[in-house]
Formats: sequence, structure tokens, C-alpha cells
Amino acid sequence: MKISFPYMGTSHIVAGYLLENLGHEVIHPPVPSKKTLSLGVQHAPEFACLPFKIVLGTYLEVVEMGAEVLITSGGCGPCRAGYYGEMHKRILHDLGYPVEMIVIEPPLVEPFDFFKKLHRLVKPKGYINLVRVLRVAWAKMQALDDLEKTLHKLRPLVFAKKQLNRIYDEGLEAIRRADSVKEVAVARKDALEAMHSLPADHHYKPLRIGLIGEIYVVLEPFANFDIERILGEMGAYVHRSIFLTNWIRDNVLAHGEKDIRAAAVPFLNEMVGGHGQNSVGEVVRYAAKNFDGVIQLAPFTCIPEIVAKSIMPAASKARGIPVMTLYLDEQTGQGGIETRLEAFLDLLRQKRRKQEAS
Repeated sequence: MKISFPYMGTSHIVAGYLLENLGHEVIHPPVPSKKTLSLGVQHAPEFACLPFKIVLGTYLEVVEMGAEVLITSGGCGPCRAGYYGEMHKRILHDLGYPVEMIVIEPPLVEPFDFFKKLHRLVKPKGYINLVRVLRVAWAKMQALDDLEKTLHKLRPLVFAKKQLNRIYDEGLEAIRRADSVKEVAVARKDALEAMHSLPADHHYKPLRIGLIGEIYVVLEPFANFDIERILGEMGAYVHRSIFLTNWIRDNVLAHGEKDIRAAAVPFLNEMVGGHGQNSVGEVVRYAAKNFDGVIQLAPFTCIPEIVAKSIMPAASKARGIPVMTLYLDEQTGQGGIETRLEAFLDLLRQKRRKQEAS
């Protein structure tokens, strides 16, 4: 069967490797573009959030490329994302694409359903092969996250930012091609050494910004206008709250990260779905680590992030850390985002100067 999946950040590298090595013919989703979003907006309900529309647009692109089966993640708790797989399937069927939708629910929430669907995916090459493939896939995921963290750390410091981006892209491609844990380790090591070899001003103390919010708009550069690159080129260090490895570990293999929820409790002691409670908890944690500010990325109409946004002023004031929320939808423009980021960084620099002078 020809199988495909949504595109989100660097996850497509791991997902593509997994499915190909489990014995399936993979239709690799294209990088999201204006065409992708336009397709999604055209056929999605008006109230749907930006991730819903981009993913729908991706599905429309891959079914035209021959995809017969689509794999996506499910969800739990009071968040509409748990229904998106079914909604996407119905829209595609109504448009004349009789694709099959396999929705993978968290194993601790729906263990029987999870292993039933896993068995179908593993069946072509068996479970012994699955063990090897999972080891390599996890190594790839960790390596991808390490490269991205290093990119964020070095971007405000290095002089040749375009060269840094090129080395990063080459590292991603080397990790994609790797077919063993050893090959992944070599690709990771070579890329990190090349990135660290670039001339940089290590005496410069950049503003430190925490990036929080809904997982898709945080991880997918097309959805957030490549905000990490913009901030890095403006001279700020960006620390992202969500990476593939910690999300898999804390939300797929466990019932969420308890430390974040505990941090949020003084301000929000309810599970509001999505990453709403996490967003509040992350503000508290970034404040404890003396970050200069926090940026919340929220899809327009995302209820969990709207709830979190309503609590941000209280958390910001109590913990003494500025928080800016950016709502994202198909009407959002690059120029407006950059203008707001410049203004926010100016305010943070003024705050730092006052603190240093006192």
C-alpha cells in the first residue's frame, strides 16, 4: 500500500525512515507551502485552526501523488485535535479520495487499539525487524534534536549565519541517509563539529527567549514564519519548549510531563487540552531559569492556548517575565510578525539595561 503522513518540522525524516523500513511504499509529503495552505483553507471548515488547514492541504497533495493510506496521531483530553483524523478523512472522502486513515492513539490511553494498528504496520517484515528499525529511528530523532538545539544556540553568535544554515541542512540530509545507529552517530558528530567550527562571538550575551505553544505551530517553520531563524538573526537565543524526543517520551510513552503541570498549578490547575497547561507551566520554568522573555505561538481559534493566554498576564506579573502571544492563521503576514518581534526584543533589551544599571 502507498502510505503517507503529515509534515511537521523534521519529523518527516523519522516517519519516512520508519515506514519504508517496515516494508511500505512511502509517498513523502512535500514541504508545506502557500499552495498547501491554500488547498487546506479552500476545503476546511472556517473555524478550523491553522494546523488543521495545513495538514489537510498536505493530504490533498499526497493523495494526488498516489497515497492510499494516511497515518496521523490521535489525542486525548478536551482538544479538538483528537477528532481531526476523522474530520480529515470525511473531507477527503467527500472530495472523491477514498483513502484509509490510520489514527495512532497514545498507547497508554488506547493500548488494544494501538497494538492492533501497530501489528498491521509491522506485519510486512515482522517484529524482529521492528526492534532494529526503532533503534535507528530513535537515534535519528535524538540526532535531529541535537542539531536543532545547537543551531538555536549558535545562530545569534556566529558571523556566517548562512553557512551555519547550510551546514545544518547538510547534517539533516546525512541523518536522513543514515541506515544504522553508528551511521547516525557519525552524521551527528560531523555536523556538530562543522557547526562549532564556525567563527563566533562567544562573549556576546544574547537575549534568551523561551518559545512555547501548540506543538504544530511551534515545530513547523512554515506555520510560524520560521520564527526561530528570525529571532536568531535578530541576535536572540531561542530555547524551544517542545522537541520530538521529549514530546514522544512525555506524551506518548507517559501521561504528560508532571514537572510542567506542577509548575502550572498555582495559575492553572486543570487539564484544558492540547498544550494549554504546559504553556503556563513553561512560563513559570523559564522565569525560574532567568530567561528574558517568552513567546507563545497559538493557532487562531485554538481553545487550550486561548485559555493559557488568558492566564499569561497573571503568571507573567507574578514571575516577572514578559510574555508575548502571537496568534497564527492564514491571514497572518510575515511583515507584521517581524515588526512585533523587533518591538518585543527592544522592550526586553530596555528591561535588561535597567536591571544592569540598578
